[in-house]
Amino acid sequence: MTVRLHMMGDMIGWRRRMPDFGASAAQRDTCRRFAVEPAPPGQRTMVGLALSRPRHLEPLNALRHPIGGTSNGWFVWRGPAIPQEDDNFFAPLHVEHLDEYAPELGPYLALPAGWGVVLAPGYEDVWYNETLLDT
Repeated sequence: MTVRLHMMGDMIGWRRRMPDFGASAAQRDTCRRFAVEPAPPGQRTMVGLALSRPRHLEPLNALRHPIGGTSNGWFVWRGPAIPQEDDNFFAPLHVEHLDEYAPELGPYLALPAGWGVVLAPGYEDVWYNETLLDT
């Protein structure tokens, strides 16, 4: 019985560590601040990025929808609202390349689906909205 309890304790400890797998220290810190389990995007998964917007445009906006297919759920754009008439506003980009376009988003990427972020110099707005989970 003791051996079984010991093994069970090892399994529980492993499962507690499992959600942090792949999350950077900054991402784990961000998730701790908002009391959520880290859900880092998988390698080679896709982000929807508005490549047509200049990199200096503020603010940086990001929403995470549920994972689907090769998408990790993140949609990222700079500046004002998403144009409703532009079906090609977001282009697929591997998450590994996001650092070239939006490096300031890095610490937030492990926030799970349902979270949104708006960032500008000296400004941070992070929130949860369960309607983002509706597909």
